Amino acid sequence: MDKITLNRRKSYNFAEIFRKEMTDDIRKIKIEDYNYPLPEERIAKHPLAEREQCKLLLWRGGEVSEHRFYEVPELLPEKAMLIYNNTRVINARLRFRKPNEGALIEIFCLEPIAPRDYALIFQTTGECRWLCLIGNAKRWKEGPLQQSVMVDGEELTLTATRGERKGNAFEIIFSWDKSDVTFASILDGIGEIPIPPYLNRKTEPSDSTDYQTVYSHIDGSVAAPTAGLHFTDKVLEECDKRGIIRRELTLHVGAGTFQPVKSDTIGEHDMHTEFISVPRQLLVDIINAPGKIIAVGTTSVRTLESLYYIGLTLHHNPEATEKELCIAQWMPYETKDDLSVKEAMQAIISYLDKHHIENYIGSTQIMIAPSFPYHICNGMITNFHQPQSTLMLLVAAFVGEDWKKIYRFALDNGFRFLSYGDSCLFLK
Repeated sequence: MDKITLNRRKSYNFAEIFRKEMTDDIRKIKIEDYNYPLPEERIAKHPLAEREQCKLLLWRGGEVSEHRFYEVPELLPEKAMLIYNNTRVINARLRFRKPNEGALIEIFCLEPIAPRDYALIFQTTGECRWLCLIGNAKRWKEGPLQQSVMVDGEELTLTATRGERKGNAFEIIFSWDKSDVTFASILDGIGEIPIPPYLNRKTEPSDSTDYQTVYSHIDGSVAAPTAGLHFTDKVLEECDKRGIIRRELTLHVGAGTFQPVKSDTIGEHDMHTEFISVPRQLLVDIINAPGKIIAVGTTSVRTLESLYYIGLTLHHNPEATEKELCIAQWMPYETKDDLSVKEAMQAIISYLDKHHIENYIGSTQIMIAPSFPYHICNGMITNFHQPQSTLMLLVAAFVGEDWKKIYRFALDNGFRFLSYGDSCLFLK
C-alpha cells in the first residue's frame, strides 16, 4: 500500500472516530441544562389585536435589543431571502359521544393513512383513514361512534371505527353517507382548531383566525408554525418594497411538536417525523440567493436544514429509496458533510428532473441540537419556546450559550411567551 493511500485511510478513520465521539457527546446533553423559569402569567393566552405590534427581540452578533415586529423589514439584511411555512392548521379535533352511556370520546387526527397524500385525503368522499390519538380511549373499546354533521345546510352521519393500534395512536376509519361531501368539508363542519395544551383553555371561535398565519394555504398541520403568526399583509408588503425575497415551503406540523423530552438526556428522546414538501424552484432560488437566507420558524429551519442532508444522500446514492431519504434524527452528526449547499441542492434538482417531479416530497426526523452544523439558514425568526424542549435545543444550536442571555432579557423586559407571545429575530 502506498503512503498516499495509507494517509487517506488514516484520515478517514480519524474522521469516523471524531464523528462518533461527537454524536456520543450530543446524545449525553442533559435537557435540564436548557431549563428556565417560566411563570404562568408570562404565557400569552391570546395574541395582540394587532399582530405586528408585538415585541421583537433582536439578537445580532451577540448583542440583544428590543424592537417591535413591524420593524422586521428594516432589520433584515439587504437582499435577504425570507422563507416561511405555508401550512394551514386543520380542525383536527373531533368529539363523539358513545351511545347510551354518553361518554365523551375525543379523536385527534394526526396524519393521513389512506389516501396517504394530504391533498388527496381532504378531497376524499365516502371514506378515509387517519392515524389518530384518542382521548378517553378506555371508554371506547369496540363498536363504531356516530355523529350528525351539518355541511352546506345538509345533514349527514359521520361514523368513526377504531382500527389497529400503532404505538400510542390508532388507525381510525371515517365514513359518511353523502358521497358528494369531502372530508375537508366534514372537518370544517364538526372539527375544532387544536390549540396548544399549554394555553390551559378551551378553543375559542377567535382561534380559527388567530391560530393561522396570513399566508397559510396548504391544509395539513395540527399545530401552527407560530413564528409566522406575527406577520400581517402590511409587513409582507413592506418586505417587498425593501427588496426582501419571499419564498414558501411546506412542513405539516404534527402533535409531536408538543412532545416533552421526558428522558434525562436527549439521546433517549425519539424525535417525531414530519411531512415536508419543497418546490423545485425554491431549490434553484437557494442556490442563487443574493443575500442571507432567513427562516421563519423552527419548522422552516428543520425543513431547510434537512434539505442539505437529503441532497447529501442523493449525491452519494442517486437511487436512494423514500425510506433512505427520510432524515433520521442523528444523521447530521454521523455523516461527513463533504458537499457545498449548491451541490446538495443540485443533487435534489437532478433527482426531481430525472423523475419529472416539480415538488420534492418527503419526511424528516432531524434533531437540531448544540454543535449542529447549520448549512442553509443564516438567520431565523422564532418565538420563545417551552423550557426543556427540543425547540430550545434548536435555538441554542444557533445562538450558542447566548440563549440564556436572550431569555433572561425577555423575562426581565416583559416579553410574552409561547405560541401567542412575542417574537425573536436571530442574525449571525
